Formats: sequence, C-alpha cells, structure tokens
Amino acid sequence: MTSLMEIPLNPPSYETRYGAFIGIGSNGNLWVDGCDVADLARQFGTPLFVISENELRHTYRQFRDAFRRHYENSEILFANKSNNGLAIRHIMNHEGAGGDCFGAQEMYIALLAGTNAKTLVLNGSNKQTDELEMAIANGLCINIDAMDELDRIADVAERLGKPADIGIRLALDLDPLADVPGVAMHGPGTMKEQSDSTKWGMTREQTVELVKRAQTMDNMNLKETHFHLSRMSNKAEPFAVMAREMIAWSGYIRDHTGWIPPCIDIGGGWTFGKWYGTGPNSQIDDDKSAPTPDDYARLCAEAIRGETERLGLPLPKLRLEPGRALSGPSGIAVGTVGAVKEAAKTWVNMDLSTNHLSWAAILDWYYHAVPVTDTARPADRTVDLVGPLCNSDELGPHRKMPALARGDFVAFLDAGGYCESSAARYNAQLLPATVLVTGDRAEVITEREQLRDVMSRFKVPSHLMAESFSSGA
Repeated sequence: MTSLMEIPLNPPSYETRYGAFIGIGSNGNLWVDGCDVADLARQFGTPLFVISENELRHTYRQFRDAFRRHYENSEILFANKSNNGLAIRHIMNHEGAGGDCFGAQEMYIALLAGTNAKTLVLNGSNKQTDELEMAIANGLCINIDAMDELDRIADVAERLGKPADIGIRLALDLDPLADVPGVAMHGPGTMKEQSDSTKWGMTREQTVELVKRAQTMDNMNLKETHFHLSRMSNKAEPFAVMAREMIAWSGYIRDHTGWIPPCIDIGGGWTFGKWYGTGPNSQIDDDKSAPTPDDYARLCAEAIRGETERLGLPLPKLRLEPGRALSGPSGIAVGTVGAVKEAAKTWVNMDLSTNHLSWAAILDWYYHAVPVTDTARPADRTVDLVGPLCNSDELGPHRKMPALARGDFVAFLDAGGYCESSAARYNAQLLPATVLVTGDRAEVITEREQLRDVMSRFKVPSHLMAESFSSGA
C-alpha cells in the first residue's frame, strides 16, 4: 500500500541514544524527540505515557522497507491491540499500514480513523455477531477460527446483502520446533508444545472442510490463511519455519480442494533489540543480539520462495502483523517519586503502578528504568521501584539506580506497546494521560481519567440506597 504521506524523519543528536527519537539531551536529561521529559512531566502531570510520533513512524518503516526489499508483495498490518489510541491509528494510516483487529471496538477505532477496510483483518476465537456484522458491512477479511463460524458469516452476509471476505487461521504442526525451547513467559515446553497448547487455529482436515464448503457459497470470497507464532525471542529462524509450513499447507489445500491461498498472513510476535535489553536479566534476550527486521524479512522470504518452488505454487502476497515491535519502542511511562523507604532494602515509591505497566507484574525484569533528570549519573545503589497499590506492585525489583528523592521523575523505556491498551483500575486508580510528541510539540491524545469516569459506571439498587440513607442508619 502506498503511504499517504511520507514525512522525512531526522533524528535529533543525543548524548546517549535509547531510540532514534528518545535519548539523553545536551542538558543531561531524558528527551523524547525535541521535548525534555522533565518539562512534559511538570506540564502534564504523572503518571504519564509519552509517545514519539517520529519513533513510531521510524520503527514502522524499518519493517516495511525490510520486507519490501526481500519480498516486494508484502503488507504490514499494525496490531491495533498493542496501542489502540485513535491518534496512533491515524499515524499508521498515514504510513500506509493496515491493521489486525480483535473485537468490535478495535474495528470501530480503525474505521473511525479512516483506515482502508481492505487492509484490516478481524481475528478472534469467539467472534460475536456484532463483530461479524461490522466486518462484513465494511469489507474486512474475517479469519475463521471455529467450525460454525462459516455458517454464521454466511447468514450475516445474506442478511446484509453483501459478500464476505474470509481467511482461515491455521493450527500448524511446527514439527521442526519440537526441540526448540520456548520463551518462559509463554509457559513451559518447546515452541511446538506451546503452540499446540493454545486455543487458536484449525487442523488440516478442518481447513479443507471449510474451504470446500466456502467454495459452494456464492457470497464467500476466500482470501488468505493466517497464523500467529507470537514468540519474542532473539531468533528469527522459527518465523521462517512457520512461513515455510504455511506454504506447505497451501500445497495440501490445493491438492484437496483446488484452491491456492493467494495471501498468507504470518502474524506477529516480532521482537526488537536494544543495547540495554529492555530490562535487566532479560529472559528473552531482547538485546542488541536480537534479529533486525531485515533478518526476519530475508529468512521468511527465502523460506517462502524455496517452498513455493518445491511445490510448484505461485508466490502469494505476504502479510504480517507486528504490534509490540512497532509501538513498544515509541513510548515511555513516567512516574513521580514519593516516599523513599530504607529498611531491609530500599523501596522507591512512585505514582506509576503495575496497573499502567501490566507486564511488570509478571515479568519483574522488564522495562529499563532511568531517572529523567541528570539521566546518566552513576547508578550506585540497588532499589525496588514500587507503585502505590495494595499488593507488592513491583515495577522494578533490584534495580541499579542513582539516589532518588521525593519529587524526582523516573521513566520506564519501551512502554509504547501493551501499556495504555491493557491498563487497569485496581484500587480505583485513575488511568494516565498520554501525550504525543512531534518534534518540539507535545499534545494530549488520551485525556487523564477523572473520578467521575470511574463512578459513572456504578449503580446502587434502590433497596440498598434506602437502607444506607434511612434515618436509622
């Protein structure tokens, strides 16, 4: 897809670089593009998410250009779930990205932003009727993930008087990954065992049955097959294994139905590497040794070309759905230090919490933390960075940090993905604001939540209210 607007990107000069548009500025503070993060925290308050528009564009273009270089007929579908802000979707539209949608709400946001529906796919294992209606009415491709879904789609399509574009999510065998260790955050076992244990996808026999039935329906347009490996390791080879097997399944489908999938969607799970490892003691080797977009593109392209040639198949269109790899590096989360408690260890309390950095609750090594002012000063003490919730609320245990005092700001890097979109309200904590930085301009793109936003969903039955406010209460 041709981009709507190719804005030139000119990264600033930084003393230390955490990303193309995030780093330590000449005054020693953390900067996002042309804005001092300390100034942003004072102006907009904390806890605060900060997104760099130009970093997001930069990471998208790295993937787009790498895959175009190695496989020209390719398309990037941004995984909207990783950051579903309306402004983020507009940026992706400008860059020419399609989108992966889960549920009616993600579809609605993408369509509201003016995304071309033909570049959107609807995924999900238990799609509701309103989702199918919205997808068919607007022309999205629906990736089937249940045997009764085809009939439900056909019923909606007939009722709306519209054809339906459909794909099929596969349950690949992945036998070459039977001895490849899986990533711990995805549970025990090898990569094959982890994949086999998920709820996703249709077997070869189910896929053939679905294709044969769809071929008899006038209002069904078979468009693609889909798979999502979702493995955030520092190895690109498993993605090539997955891409090769998708082509092998295309050959199987051809031999049993006559239909050859014109497009394969190889999903997401792509990693990004940082010299600081996106957190201490990283369990996924998400460091400078991680594969680049070019590594992924080259290996996947080689696998697809080799298998299509072996089976006598035409080269399909290639789609992929990066989310975290695009949105993650584009943002930071900023909190203000409160009480610093010295006891058996040093606890540095903050207004930021695991409500806002949900992965920190289960991955205690995740998110590299730095002070916002005088960022490069020596980290000469070990502290636990904690939030205000009534649980342990560990944002960063056993972190090396410089001396911190009440009122200081701390930033957690690479927090642009799966933070705002998965933020919670435990302890009735209000959701943070999000600011978009473009050069030296900063604008709110998500308003800070107010107490009325939380209270507006609550209702009290009349008999409880009467008892509470009776004269005898």
